[in-house]
Order: sequence, then C-alpha cells, then structure tokens
Amino acid sequence: MLTCFIRYQIDPFRIDAFEQYARGWNEAIPRCGAGLIGYFAPHEGSATTAYGLYDIESLAAYEAYRARLRDDPVGRENFAFARAADFIRREDRIFLRKVT
Repeated sequence: MLTCFIRYQIDPFRIDAFEQYARGWNEAIPRCGAGLIGYFAPHEGSATTAYGLYDIESLAAYEAYRARLRDDPVGRENFAFARAADFIRREDRIFLRKVT
C-alpha cells in the first residue's frame, strides 16, 4: 500500500476555494479506487500550504485510478473548478510507504 501525499501551494486569499475543491473529492476519489485519508487546509502558521492524502495499492493502480478520475463527472467538474478559480499555485506529489 502506498500513500499519495500532495502538497499544495495555494493563494492565501482563496482558502475558501481550496476547501470547496477538497470537499469535491470526497465522492470521486473513493469511487475511482483510492482510499481518501483527507484534505487539510491552513489553520495557523503558513496560509499558503495545504495537503491532500490518499492510499492506493500500487503505482500501477494509481495510473488506472487517475484515468478513472479523469473520466468521472465529479472529477472533471472539480478539475475545471480548480483551473477556473486559479487558487492552486503549485502542486507536488510524492508516494510514501508506511515503515512502522
């Protein structure tokens, strides 16, 4: 099992848009085959960093999941919202494996 750890650099004046975006994945991510851990918005400290985490079986499963997510109506809508609202400045992802 791998955990996809996404770090977002967001517009600090658009945290509300990021929260809407995060809530949009609640349905699509599990339906498309990943185990959503959650999305995390800034609360204290840096107002420009947010996170998203989900579990996926393998990198091969991730590729299939991404294809399903692109075809999912809620997924397409959420991707379009992020582009139109322009609140994500940068998105980095890393795949981690649990050690202990």
